[in-house]
Amino acid sequence: MRIRISSDSTCDLNRDYLLAHQVELVPLYTFKGGKTFRDGVDITPADIFAHVASGGDLCSTAANNVEDYHEVFFRLLQDCDAVIHITISLDFSSCYQNACVAAEDFPGKVFVVDSRNLSTGHGHVVCEAVKMAEAGELGPEEIAESLRELTSRVDASFLLDRLDYMVKGGRCSMVAALGANLLKLKPYIEVVDGKMRVGKKYRGSFEKCVLEYVKDKLQGRDDLVLERIFITHTPVQTGLVELVRAAILQYAPFTEIVETEAGCTVSCHCGPGTLGILFIRSKQHAPDQPV
Repeated sequence: MRIRISSDSTCDLNRDYLLAHQVELVPLYTFKGGKTFRDGVDITPADIFAHVASGGDLCSTAANNVEDYHEVFFRLLQDCDAVIHITISLDFSSCYQNACVAAEDFPGKVFVVDSRNLSTGHGHVVCEAVKMAEAGELGPEEIAESLRELTSRVDASFLLDRLDYMVKGGRCSMVAALGANLLKLKPYIEVVDGKMRVGKKYRGSFEKCVLEYVKDKLQGRDDLVLERIFITHTPVQTGLVELVRAAILQYAPFTEIVETEAGCTVSCHCGPGTLGILFIRSKQHAPDQPV
């Protein structure tokens, strides 16, 4: 049985990987300057940052509609037996609901999985789907069920150097941002049970805070799946990613450390100077348990 994997563009996986494994992306919509664009097709994060830096309004994003998904599923099924589509968390977007509606026209052929995540937290779920599909040992329904169990074990978070994008997007008050700036606080946001929340706040230079964040996330852990970890970021200072890579290996011997650039969705809401490490746990922590 030939199974194709498709995903919302919010997975933030590198193009070479997507091409090598024939992962089909369904690009979300991005609105900039009163016009509509498709994520990664006719707009990039660099376009968003340049627009905002020149005084433009903050860009926004919107879900794919049912027709978008229907077209992709129909096309892929012309040369495969089943499609597994992985969406951004339903708590962030209506992509999951819309994909499910489209899948109803292909009973037993299209299986939609809510990643309960965003960016390469979502990307981890896509990578695991690819592995299982290429192994050829499980059917599409079994793969989908395995992925749904996996979603609770993905650890995704980002550290923010600046809060102006959060303020403009209504996710942070100007007073809170001013206080954070005066105290040189760098908050990190994390995804728990499909929703974003603010985690620990670090103090100092962004480089110092990032290295403390990596240490807090990885040091002393006995529940890491060491196959793969993502370093995903918007534009950051030169050399910082290599410092993060070295810090990761100091705390955990990951087989593969993959650097990716955050796509339009993360870029619209978090802005430049955002970096996260995203990995999979081998056992689930309670949502409110610190790690």
